[in-house]
Amino acid sequence: MADKYVDMDTLKYMLYDVHNLEDMLGRERFQDHDKESLDLFIDSTKTFADKELFPYMQEVDEKPAYHKDGTVYVHEQVKTMMHKGGELGLISAPFDYDDGGMQIPFMVQTATNYILNAANNHLPGYTGLTQGAAELIIHFASQELKDTFVPNMLEGKWGGTMCLTEPQAGSSLSDIVTKATPTDEGHYKISGQKIFISGGDNHFTENVVHLLLARIEGAPKGTKGISLFVVPKNRPTPDGGLESNDVTTVADFQKLGQRGYATTHLGFGDADDCQGYLVGEPNKGLHYMFMMMNGARIAVGLGSSAIASAAYYASLQYANERPQGRKLTSDGTKDINDKQALIVEHPDVRRMLLLQKAVVEGSMSLVMLASKYYDLENTATSPEEKKKYNTLLEMIIPVVKTYPSEAGAYSINNGLQILGGYGFCSDFILQLYYRDIRISSIYEGTTGIQSQDLLGRKMTMGHGEGAKLLMAEMMETIQAASQLDSLKGYAKILGDKLQLTQQILGHLMPFAMKGDYERFLADATIFMEFFSLVIMGWTWLDIGVNAQQTLINGNGNYSDDFYESKLETLEYFFAYELPKTAGHAEILMHPTTVTIKKEKEYIL
Repeated sequence: MADKYVDMDTLKYMLYDVHNLEDMLGRERFQDHDKESLDLFIDSTKTFADKELFPYMQEVDEKPAYHKDGTVYVHEQVKTMMHKGGELGLISAPFDYDDGGMQIPFMVQTATNYILNAANNHLPGYTGLTQGAAELIIHFASQELKDTFVPNMLEGKWGGTMCLTEPQAGSSLSDIVTKATPTDEGHYKISGQKIFISGGDNHFTENVVHLLLARIEGAPKGTKGISLFVVPKNRPTPDGGLESNDVTTVADFQKLGQRGYATTHLGFGDADDCQGYLVGEPNKGLHYMFMMMNGARIAVGLGSSAIASAAYYASLQYANERPQGRKLTSDGTKDINDKQALIVEHPDVRRMLLLQKAVVEGSMSLVMLASKYYDLENTATSPEEKKKYNTLLEMIIPVVKTYPSEAGAYSINNGLQILGGYGFCSDFILQLYYRDIRISSIYEGTTGIQSQDLLGRKMTMGHGEGAKLLMAEMMETIQAASQLDSLKGYAKILGDKLQLTQQILGHLMPFAMKGDYERFLADATIFMEFFSLVIMGWTWLDIGVNAQQTLINGNGNYSDDFYESKLETLEYFFAYELPKTAGHAEILMHPTTVTIKKEKEYIL
């Protein structure tokens, strides 16, 4: 095990300095909080993670969740995560006071979740999904359902899930067939199956409250006919007890990674006695579910960045401890009489460490930016302000979910390479992080789905108004960087990349305008790779502006070396990562249609 999994100075730097959390505290919703109280919450989360999560990282992988006789058995720290996490407010913190919450900014919730996921990414999903399910009930369900389910969920006594996927439907939610039949008693009878339900069952939680998508008999076909239901594993009885609600855990999927995080196959209504309670109005289930989806996709992005963070510090520790080889002398040879060099001194190892640092800290800042937009949207004081930040969040959310997932896996792969043969051995933790992060590009909409959303919906949103708004934000950073001699060159490079973005869109949009959407979206994933690098270039330039201005003003909270390290990583990103956009652009503007299925197939 490494000694460190997250850098708290960098986390707080992104939160307070780069993204100006204290400005958010001037908003009415957060006026009861100050930096000291929020630091106390963040630091207590770190203490909890140090004691209850990080030491068990390898153990929860080696003793995975398993299914036996209709029950899923999990590691004992799941109980600790739910119960002690509930006591600490890790579930309830962002909710209104009236709902039992603390009304903390979502930015702070993101920071604490980052710590938890970096410490042990197998465990926070149980509380995170409980929080998401409770949020749906609070926002859209009746007061009776709120009173019945939410208090126990926020305390961590009851878990929560979101049940979307079915065996025959996968990501195509329009094809779900789980059925809801009305009764005279005010509830619905639920029948069907759901698969890949994260946190779907465990033997420590007395109840699990499922937020389930189903189709009421006679509802319209497709996504327009989907409704949302509260379906508990055990339903409350009038005397305050619980009785079985005919929800069966059919199996637990054994996985490549995140093996301590149960993923279940659930059956509903096998004995024709599964009761579901309608949330909101009929046929609006997908609308309700997707109103929470931005938060869920931010969660995937922060989780990915956090796993990559833990892998980076494990790699860095190894590189600073492992002697191997000798540095080249001025004549290009090695002196066998010299002592072995630590591998951190070798340029190729330093390149891989800089790659990890660039991905980790850049994606950390990106998820903080998304959380900031989320807070600004939800505390807006005018319709115009609300629309602005909703649009900005919608524009970046596919990248927030995808870049940390894809680049995080790439960075951990480089970390594993730093360890050499040891990286491939179970004695070292890099292989575990490598396995764990692989699911991230599949969670909450695969990379392909996010890419089609980015190019097909977000870039065309409001006839391109969303893209213009986002690029205006990026231009503000470019203009600020242009005022600093050390950053002028980077500002010009990023400005050129924005022009290249426009050129690519100018090439692709005509396909959409003439109705050739298959050609328009054929290389959406390549566009995602391209645009993610541009967004991350913006993110790093923003960090660079803050770091450089702090060095000039001499008013930083950290050492000069801290800020210089940010500028060095900015230099790495612009020298090694951002130039990859040229290759992506060449692909995107190439006339080939080789990936589109033809009438005559030659290979596939």
